[in-house]
Amino acid sequence: MLIHIRNLWKTYDMGQAVQVQALRGVDLDIERGEYLAIMGPSGSGKSTLMNLVGCLDTPTEGTYELNGRMVSQLSDDELAYIRNKEIGFVFQTFNLLARATALHNVELPLIYNGTPASERKKKAQQALAAVDLTDRSHHKPNELSGGQRQRVAIARALVNSPSIILADEPTGNLDSATGAEIMQLFDRLSKQGHTIILVTHEHDIAAYAERSVHLRDGKIEKDERRAA
Repeated sequence: MLIHIRNLWKTYDMGQAVQVQALRGVDLDIERGEYLAIMGPSGSGKSTLMNLVGCLDTPTEGTYELNGRMVSQLSDDELAYIRNKEIGFVFQTFNLLARATALHNVELPLIYNGTPASERKKKAQQALAAVDLTDRSHHKPNELSGGQRQRVAIARALVNSPSIILADEPTGNLDSATGAEIMQLFDRLSKQGHTIILVTHEHDIAAYAERSVHLRDGKIEKDERRAA
């Protein structure tokens, strides 16, 4: 079991004795190699769950075990290490450095974890090859299309060989044709054995995943698998 979550609660204290229960006792298991979509309307708790799974936040109550490690009880420094080592993030807004080449953008996680320069370049080139962008490695983001920028972001997520690729509305800034190309790339990565967790409110995007978890009011409303 890659992810084992039990009775996960997240309460936000809004001041003046006002509390918001973003998650209410969520139980969730995710196997290695699964391709899963987390769905739900605005305010359902899907972004909160993504932040907890991505070790960007800690739960108020409950346990979260990732790769055999109880991450729900780790310090901020330990969480930062887990984020760098275990999780590859893909965001709607790409989050690329404007002045850096595609290759350098992909190298960034390796710079943060102290990988030697020669090894960094080789790994970054391999990651760009995996998303069919070898010929754009020396282009900067403003010289790339939206779809190519998202491919760079996916290569950056892949470069550390993470346990999870966590994609938050990855087609949100793309036209439908380019979005479909990006989802086909995720399909390919899934078939190669990558664990992909996709956060989306769009049913046609979630339909690419093998399993959909629907949240409502901080609870799992339904958990269904795509018919083979």
